[in-house]
This record gives sequence, C-alpha cells and structure tokens, in this order.
Amino acid sequence: MHLRAPAILVSTRAHGETASIARLLTEEYGLVAGYVAGGRGRTLRPVLIPGNVVEADLRARSQSQLPFLKVELVESRGPWLTEPLTAAALQWVCALTATALPERNPYPSLYSALGALLDALCNAPSARQWLPGLIAYESLLLRELGYGGERPQTSDDLKDLLGSLQQLRGPLAQYLLADRRGDVMGARTLLEQRLARMTT
Repeated sequence: MHLRAPAILVSTRAHGETASIARLLTEEYGLVAGYVAGGRGRTLRPVLIPGNVVEADLRARSQSQLPFLKVELVESRGPWLTEPLTAAALQWVCALTATALPERNPYPSLYSALGALLDALCNAPSARQWLPGLIAYESLLLRELGYGGERPQTSDDLKDLLGSLQQLRGPLAQYLLADRRGDVMGARTLLEQRLARMTT
C-alpha cells in the first residue's frame, strides 16, 4: 500500500519513546492512520497538531500493517491554540472526526466541510461567524453516518445558535460516541462552557 495525498490531521497519540500514531482525514481515502517515527521530537511535534493541513505519504507492505507515515506541513493551526475558544473548537471538531469516522471509507463532503470549518475557526472575527459552520458540520457528520442529522434552524442571534448546537449534543453522544473509549464529549463540554461565557 502506498498513498500520497493532502490531509487534515485529526489526532495523535504517543507510541513508544519518541514515535507517534497519527490519524488523518483525506478526501479520497477517508480516515487513515500511520506510524510517525520521531513524531514527538522537536522537528515533528509542531507538525503533528490536530487541525493542521499536511501532505501525507503512507507506505505499508500489506493492507493489515500499520503504514509508516511521513508528513510535510502545508498549513499550521498552531498560532490559534493560544486563543481559548478557538483552541476548544479545534480540539472538539478534530476529536469528533477522529473518533466517529470508520477508517478507510471516503467521505469527500466531510473532508471539504472540515477544511472550510477549520479555516472559519481560524479566520472569522467572532464565534457568531463560525458557529453556523460547526452546526452544519455536526449535522453533516450525522447524515453521512446514517443518523439523520437534519440541520437545526439557525439565525444570527448567539443564543439561537447555542440552542441549535445544544440540539445536536444528544444525537452525537447517543449515536456516534456512545461506545467509544475516552471522554470525547468532554471536549464539547469545554467548548460549550467557553461559548456560554459570551452570553453573560
């Protein structure tokens, strides 16, 4: 197996003393995972940030083997990790994507939507501008995985947007994340808490 493609990095975890296992969303191949030698070193640590856009090169001798992965940074989300609200939103959408999607099933519409949402998170002047995109992405994810996901009605009013976001919490927890290891919904709770501060 060998593939080279642009990808959005959605999760990393430590493996051994210096390596990492990275999961990436690609347009053509869907969610893929790979072993990154030296992934926790000074050179690669800034590259392996969830939300980053990379050029991924995966190679494996067989379909059952975890591929070796080399990544080249295309676009970094690192500068926005110092913004608490943006950082919480980045963490949530990446964790949701990495946890909910099955591996190696292409979802080109989700790839495009996630890329647009990440761009909005990092460039919109306020949460009012990117919240509709987040709501649309969560709804699309539910639809693509066969759970309906009718998009809630939204407006420009922040309280209405937060209400629409809250409507999606139950279906996400029940259908996509109920049997997953780790508290992925904890990332959404943190985001909700930070968004709630905007209304007080």
